[in-house]
Amino acid sequence: MAISDRLARQLAALPARPGVYLWKDAAGEIVYVGKASNLRSRVPAYFAEEQSSTEREFLREQIADLETIIVPTEAQALLLENTLIKEHQPKFNIRLRDDKSYPQIAVTLGEPFPRVLVVRRVTIPGARYFGPYTDVATLRQTLKIIRRIFTVRSCSWNLPGDAPDRPCLDYHIERCKAPCVGYQSGEDYRRMIDDVLLFLSGKTLEVRGGLRERMHQASNAQDYERAAQLRDALKWLDQLEQPQTVEVVGGGDADAISLARDGDDAVGVILRIRDGKLVAREHRFLEHVEHAPEGEVLRTFLVGYYLPLEQRAQRVVLPFAPADLEVLRELTPGVEFAVPQRGSAAKLVELADQNARHLLDSFKIEAFDIDERAADPVFSLGRDLGLPIVPRAMVCIDISTNQGRDTVGSLVWFEGGRPRKAEYRRYRIKGVEGIDDFAAMKEVVTRFLARRIAENKQIPDLIVIDGGKGQLAAAVEAARAQGQERLPIVSLAKREEEVFLASSGEPLRLSRRSPSLKLLQRARDEAHRFAVTYSRKRHAQRTITSELLRIPGVGPARRRLLLERFGSLAGVRTATPAEIAALPGFSTKLADRILDRLHPPQRA
Repeated sequence: MAISDRLARQLAALPARPGVYLWKDAAGEIVYVGKASNLRSRVPAYFAEEQSSTEREFLREQIADLETIIVPTEAQALLLENTLIKEHQPKFNIRLRDDKSYPQIAVTLGEPFPRVLVVRRVTIPGARYFGPYTDVATLRQTLKIIRRIFTVRSCSWNLPGDAPDRPCLDYHIERCKAPCVGYQSGEDYRRMIDDVLLFLSGKTLEVRGGLRERMHQASNAQDYERAAQLRDALKWLDQLEQPQTVEVVGGGDADAISLARDGDDAVGVILRIRDGKLVAREHRFLEHVEHAPEGEVLRTFLVGYYLPLEQRAQRVVLPFAPADLEVLRELTPGVEFAVPQRGSAAKLVELADQNARHLLDSFKIEAFDIDERAADPVFSLGRDLGLPIVPRAMVCIDISTNQGRDTVGSLVWFEGGRPRKAEYRRYRIKGVEGIDDFAAMKEVVTRFLARRIAENKQIPDLIVIDGGKGQLAAAVEAARAQGQERLPIVSLAKREEEVFLASSGEPLRLSRRSPSLKLLQRARDEAHRFAVTYSRKRHAQRTITSELLRIPGVGPARRRLLLERFGSLAGVRTATPAEIAALPGFSTKLADRILDRLHPPQRA
């Protein structure tokens, strides 16, 4: 590619020093920011033929000018590159998505009596921030816990200079100790704020220890009302420990980081492990990653999001080595970066990877960014049903009854829109008298989920029920009883091919040509076929059993011997008296009686 004389002179004058380079177009707009340990060797490589790629060609066509910034070390170049990308948002760079809309929790440590606020911008001097919280439900739960356990003031008074004459309602309902009117000292209030900071950092063990110590102090000082309040706070913290602890994952503190990418989008995930327990998950989306190596994408996430965090563990486990790993280590002295291959640390990375894939799938659905997947019925189904995740694993359940008897349930499993026959299951309905499809459906869902949970096996992303509102209600009730309140369940009614959702009273009517409806119909038809086959087999077995057992002298044991020896009722009919009499417990007389009953005399 021919370049201008001016650009050629700029390239020739590059120093052999670390730094950052900015490619600009003819209008002076920055189109790409990069860093280099040696500007002289790195920057001219953009115009080498062996560096050719579709995106590189497109970038070179827009380059009209170059600006470079020299820095002392490659580590500083990495930080400056990240800052310039955030400031200028060049269209050819990997970028973290803007998080201005994500709320954070701010503890206003710059104030004499700090408050706990929800903010969307980092603008409060001296404040310490936690988040951002991409899940608003998690944010609300965190605030609820803080307000229940700690007595943080909720007012906006500029204490201590600006204060009310009397305490507000929060004091009377024991949600605040009224530092505004001097009922609580600044020292005591600050100790409580320290506990809030520990709690937000996931250090619940330290919080419990501090509360327990102060409870004993209050009790020894015969301040029994205060001791009772601290005792109640400890009880609350004990109750919260179990739901907060998502999974026990091994000893010590660690941050497990992973990455998932799909096309031009990616998501980085951080799992915070504290005292061997998973206490929090954070993530950020990235864009414009399609042509970038995985190592560069992971490095961008680490430099742009992870390194600026105030709270980091000393051990960080990664799925693979990021680009410029040694430079990252230089920027974070005392932090151990590891890429585990086995053991509990590798399981942590796998868990982070599952979270990343789940979040990216959810983003694809919520953003409707799946035009290129229009032919993929799994993504289409997730979008049309408004599911929070892509239903890669889906089961369909059908109840079948043969002439009022032999009620059976069938369950078929679809993985990625295709049958996974190893996971098919049949259920002989045990606890239902007569014909009751609702009760039968409830029994099948209960048995299926209870077994999966007991064996610690995968729970599907979606359950589809063959039926209408009644069958759907029975399935939802069964799932809730098994602790699966959030498991998506829908039903497909045969008559109008309407889809009923547990969250809506009105049915969803999908287009007859919709790939979503076709996938649901395919799963429904497969479940029905599987159920009918089993029901007919049960009917045939029952018919054989009843016909043989009506013969005097043939009980369950002899019936079993006959079927094991001759295979079926037709096989018994074609047997000779001698073959039947040769079976243990049989005689010639009984053999003749059996054949006489199975071959009634023909009427003239």
